[in-house]
Amino acid sequence: MRVLLQRVSEASVTVEKKIIGSIQYGLLILVGIESTDTTEDILWLSQKICNLRIFNDDKGLMNVSIKDISGEILVISQFTLHAETKKGNRPSFIQAAKPEIAIPIYEQFKIQIAKDLGKPIESGQFGADMKVMLVNDGPVSIWIDTKNKQ
Repeated sequence: MRVLLQRVSEASVTVEKKIIGSIQYGLLILVGIESTDTTEDILWLSQKICNLRIFNDDKGLMNVSIKDISGEILVISQFTLHAETKKGNRPSFIQAAKPEIAIPIYEQFKIQIAKDLGKPIESGQFGADMKVMLVNDGPVSIWIDTKNKQ
């Protein structure tokens, strides 16, 4: 699994001109799934995200987690995180899992991260043409890949 975390002061996702998910201060998580992803990837990633100290403490230092600030999470599926651009000018998405594999993993990830966060999360609609709006706070954007645990 690959994710791009973005610390946001607000974010929302719209499908067919209707907002289907929105948050205030917290994390927008763009998540890409590979066919080799497992429950182990989900558990590791969810714990990493929920405990990652990327929010400012009272001294302005990134020293507290999303759980510490009672922040919100918006999860959006994004297969393009697995784009391969080595050859030519058209990206290949061959590493991205097909929907029959990706959807169950995506749904399990949403359940796990809500559990680890300790409250419900918001999400987009898998496979839909989504419009994502955000105000990146900082800006802070962090890339995490479960295959190399970084």
